[in-house]
Amino acid sequence: MASLALDLVLWLTDVRGHIPHFDDFRPVPAAPTAGVSHTVRVLAITAAVLAALSLALWGTVWIAIQLF
Repeated sequence: MASLALDLVLWLTDVRGHIPHFDDFRPVPAAPTAGVSHTVRVLAITAAVLAALSLALWGTVWIAIQLF
């Protein structure tokens, strides 16, 4: 019962979260983070698509003006 009370006090003071619950605690390997190159690649593709759409819209309007 004393162990349960001590565990409750440690849990309420938020100390228990910093202590491993089991003896077989193994650190988790760090997950690889998405690099800056991925973000730059996505931004470059987005800019290229927007440039192509803008050029297509400009071309359509220019042809429409020439036909009038």
